[in-house]
Amino acid sequence: MRKAIDHKYFVYVLTNEWRNVLYIGVTNTIERRVWQHKKTVRGFTKRYNCDLLVYAETYGRIDQAIAREKQLKGWTRARKNALVESTNPRWKDRAADWYSDAQRTCAGDPSLRSG
Repeated sequence: MRKAIDHKYFVYVLTNEWRNVLYIGVTNTIERRVWQHKKTVRGFTKRYNCDLLVYAETYGRIDQAIAREKQLKGWTRARKNALVESTNPRWKDRAADWYSDAQRTCAGDPSLRSG
């Protein structure tokens, strides 16, 4: 008998300190992925300083998460803002206190690797 594997997939929204840019992504490890955006990922989020996690949803299947990501990306900015504000009216960084040194090591921060 096969054991069921409990998977979690996340659709998340990042913004910058001025709240003028939004980035929507999907991942299976939100702690690692947000850390990557905060420190190492090149591209859109680095260019626009999007490193504040302001919204996230959890799904059990990757196809559900991808469908939701596409749906959100098609929304107007006003609708995206309303979604964030429905659970985070002050647009606080939900990941602000996620990372102790041990967590940053697990998340892949290369500055914390011994060697």
